[in-house]
Amino acid sequence: MGPAPRGSDGHAGAPAGPGCGRAAMEVGAEGFAQHLPRLRRRILRAAFVALDVEFTGLHSTSVQNNEPSLFDSPAERYGKARHSVQRFTLVQLGLAIFSKENSNKYVVHSYNFFLFPSTLGIKDVEFTLSASSIQFLSHYGFDYNKFLKDGIPYMNEVQEKILRQHLLAGTWKVCSTNNADRDVLKKAIAEVTTWIGAAKEEDTMVLQDLSGYHMIEVQLVLRQALENVWTEPLGDKKVMVKKVSPEHRQLLENSSYDRCQKKLILLSARGFTNLFQILVKVKKPLVGHNMLMDLMHLHDKFYRPLPESYEEFKRNIHNLFPVIIDTKTVTKSLQKKCLFPRVSSLVEAYAVLCSSNLNPKGPPCPVIALASGCSRYAEKKFPHEAGYDAFLCGSVLLMSAHLLLCRSTDGAAEAEPSFSQYLAMLAEHVNKVNFIRGGVSSIVRMKCRTVTCVWGAENFSGEDSPCRHPPALVVHVRGWPGLTEGQIYQEFKARCCFDVRRLSKNQFILLSNKYKQVRHVLRDYRHHPHLRVSVYRHWRHSPSVNCLLQISGIVALWSLLAFMLGGTRSC
Repeated sequence: MGPAPRGSDGHAGAPAGPGCGRAAMEVGAEGFAQHLPRLRRRILRAAFVALDVEFTGLHSTSVQNNEPSLFDSPAERYGKARHSVQRFTLVQLGLAIFSKENSNKYVVHSYNFFLFPSTLGIKDVEFTLSASSIQFLSHYGFDYNKFLKDGIPYMNEVQEKILRQHLLAGTWKVCSTNNADRDVLKKAIAEVTTWIGAAKEEDTMVLQDLSGYHMIEVQLVLRQALENVWTEPLGDKKVMVKKVSPEHRQLLENSSYDRCQKKLILLSARGFTNLFQILVKVKKPLVGHNMLMDLMHLHDKFYRPLPESYEEFKRNIHNLFPVIIDTKTVTKSLQKKCLFPRVSSLVEAYAVLCSSNLNPKGPPCPVIALASGCSRYAEKKFPHEAGYDAFLCGSVLLMSAHLLLCRSTDGAAEAEPSFSQYLAMLAEHVNKVNFIRGGVSSIVRMKCRTVTCVWGAENFSGEDSPCRHPPALVVHVRGWPGLTEGQIYQEFKARCCFDVRRLSKNQFILLSNKYKQVRHVLRDYRHHPHLRVSVYRHWRHSPSVNCLLQISGIVALWSLLAFMLGGTRSC
């Protein structure tokens, strides 16, 4: 069905050429500004952009009962996820830019961006590390030194507004509290103050080994402390310091060539947010896999703090990215339409589409060619590296769309379909983001229906979709007083994974995401001495319905008695 990934010369597994390899795809703070113009040009020419994000944690346990549950309503699930997003931060963002060539070929430029919260002029950012998430990423070779030492800064609109106000008022500060940063500043200030006493006007000196924010921070500190110095960045981690008269200094400050102008400082502090704003402006289709948390982090870190309102979040995301496609919802649909095998991960979906013979009659899938700097992805797997996963997302999207197009035309599709034709095949999946272990099938921009389900999709631009899920089970307890939800959970834990909620004094509801587990429990507990398990029926097991029936029965009984007594008197 699908092609193996190819190098830019069109040969599968082609060796990377000069200048290729890991460094060519990884972008940190030091080189980000140089990459930005090229990234903008490539995004403008792109058919679509695929994205993946790695975090310092997934589900926060700092608040009780914050774990996702099958009983969650969409708003409840959003509230839990919002709390987690606010506590954790991004460590790496992968961007795969898919550009259509003249022939039936897509060229992919895939990037790994290491990110770190901005520390210039805003309140010091605090974030949490989840031990399991850190261990997980370490297992897959994540470089935490690059995250900490060369992470690209970023800020949202609220943080940018605060920094802008501080810059205009001259009350900016750098939230650098570690000894290494202080030592860099002390060393630079000591060198300049020692030199300037004997220096003459127009004399210069060069400060060495400054990187990232140190380049800006040192210049701002020196200019604020000494009115007779001027600074200019020289590149290669160097800053030139020049002794000038106060009059000359004033002229230089008003010059358009000043690299420390407030707008340039703001541009530098905004960092990766500049690229985010490019993505928002061009409105290219945005592709991801299980991307709800990715979208929430994008909103929180680069746009605005996540709102409390679940509906407002959906509206904001739809305005930012009008076309979103989650490959998880696409592959779930393929399982029903194309006899696609059940897969549990993005890597598995990609492998199936590349190797299977799902479409023997139709025209071949478009060639997906990795650009020269990304050729290593054609030679080896790099799971959970953000740039690699973004590349897989885009590839799965193209191959899935091609398969659906061929099936819809009974193998008579054009030899070189356009991306708009592929997008038409994916119309039912547009703006539907997978909702794992949730209480709704589809989340929409204006309206939600809370239907209990296990796998669902957030729909940012239409009606909620009905969901399919295993039936809920009800457990009736007999001869086992004082049983708790935790004890019920432990009872069934060995056989399957259920979420448990008390229904009444002697009844509990079980929800699972596996049909097979539901069937096994119904079978195995058929003759249990204390636990009777059956399929939940609302009319039969709902406490509110039972209460209503009891009241109706009492009313009916009293009505009957009144009728009978009235008839007796008349006789």
